[in-house]
Amino acid sequence: MPAQKKDDKRYTELRNAKAHRDYFVDERFEAGIALKGTEVKSIRAGRAQINDAFGRVDRGELWLVNAHIELYDFGNRNNHDARRTRKLLLHRHQVRKITQALEAGGRALVPLRMYFKAALVKVEVALCTGKKLFDKRETLKRKVQDREVEKALKYRR
Repeated sequence: MPAQKKDDKRYTELRNAKAHRDYFVDERFEAGIALKGTEVKSIRAGRAQINDAFGRVDRGELWLVNAHIELYDFGNRNNHDARRTRKLLLHRHQVRKITQALEAGGRALVPLRMYFKAALVKVEVALCTGKKLFDKRETLKRKVQDREVEKALKYRR
């Protein structure tokens, strides 16, 4: 029996687990991100987290705030700061569209996932609307119902 192939995609994608629970996801954008070399190495090792991160507009530029990328173990004095603010790279018309949506109010820019596309790190960000408590309860009820239906169909086969 041949050896199992190592799953290379295991650490190449980081997901925001809280995003779909806390927000209604409206419009998605694929953004590049300005990183240092040690940050890329830490992300490749799967040592990053974007659950508490959010996007902010400052002087016509988009920034990813509060994303945690651990210090690279083999880095030297040029190692990065773990929670520094990182610039998101988008086309000008996309930045304008996001800025208008955020200034209108009631929406947030939330990173959904961080992944590698060839050798580049990309961040999928989305314009989101926050869920209320009753919306979250409704989502949980729907998940339980779907699970019960799947279970019933499984036993029926």
